[in-house]
Order: sequence, then C-alpha cells, then structure tokens
Amino acid sequence: MQDWIMMLMEEYGYISLFLLMIIENVFPPIPSEVILTFAGFMTSMTYLSIFGVIIVGSLGSFIGGFLLYLIGRLLTPQRLTHLLESPWIKWLHFKSEDIYKTQGWFVKHGKKAVFFGRLVPMIRSLISIPAGMAQMPVITFSLYTLFGTLLWDTILVLLGTYLGANWSLISMYMNKYDMIWKVILVALILYWIFKKVSRKDKS
Repeated sequence: MQDWIMMLMEEYGYISLFLLMIIENVFPPIPSEVILTFAGFMTSMTYLSIFGVIIVGSLGSFIGGFLLYLIGRLLTPQRLTHLLESPWIKWLHFKSEDIYKTQGWFVKHGKKAVFFGRLVPMIRSLISIPAGMAQMPVITFSLYTLFGTLLWDTILVLLGTYLGANWSLISMYMNKYDMIWKVILVALILYWIFKKVSRKDKS
C-alpha cells in the first residue's frame, strides 16, 4: 500500500494528497502517517510547499471526518436502539439507557474528545461518528476537528520535511504504536462485552 500511495503522490501531487486524506479518514487502514510524512519529504524536491501540503491535507482530512460525522447524525439514539435490539446484536445485552448515558457524556466532554481524538491513530477517524450521534453542533465539531487535524498534519509534514529521505522511519515507529493501540482497543471491547454478559447472568 505504501508504494501505491507514493506513486499517486509523485504523479498527481496535491490532488492525490487531497483525495487520499479523505479516504484515509473513511477507511482507517490507509495511514495518514505515510501520506503526510512522504508529502513533507516531497516539499524538498518538488513543487509542493510545506504550507500547501498542510492546508490541502488538513482540508481533505476534515472532509473525510465530516462525512463520518454526518453518518453519526443519522444514527439517532432511537435508530441505534432499534439496531441493537436486532437478533444478531441483541445477545450483547445493550440497554437504551446506556446509549443515552453515552450521549450525555459526549455532550459534556465531546469538545475535548474530538480535539484530542484527532491526535490518536485509528481513533482520529472514528471519533467523528459519536460526535454526530451526540448531535454536536456542526460549528463546534468543525472547529475542534480542524484544530486537531491541523496540529496532527503539521507535525507529520514537518517531520517528513526534517527527516528527508528517512521519512519512512516515522511510519515504521507509528506502525509499532498503532499495533499497541489496536491491542488495547480490542482488549477494552472484550472486557466490556465480558462485563455486560456477566452482569446479565447474575441478574
């Protein structure tokens, strides 16, 4: 995948950067670490500029995140409750109260969650969905998403520019930490499912 990303970037420049960042948000397995650090490296040898890469990359990332936010807005608590009561998900024993509690928490802490979530691999894409489900105001979501996105993209682009031909080191180290995040996330989900099932058995 890395070779494919590099080929597109070398061939189409800003256009491919913009589209790749949209796709990266909607399809997390495409890593922003590769896209942006390589784009940063390209600023030292092509017509691409650091400022242009940061702005175009951040705009694409924002649009991708906004698409997920719109999907989240369609998943109202009522629709989600209906979905979770379906036979293939019902065994997890979700309660409608859990959904409203989660929504309440996001209404209270959502700004921080959106901003800092944009700085965490894998979570940075998915955080847009609960923001939409909590009906976070569009302006609020947009501002905190843009701030977080600009910070993340700027760091990666500058690192790619600074490291030059060694830009791929960032991707290598990020992949190590990305695996740690995935393991932690899976462990938390399994623990949560275990608690839900255990609580149901006791009752």
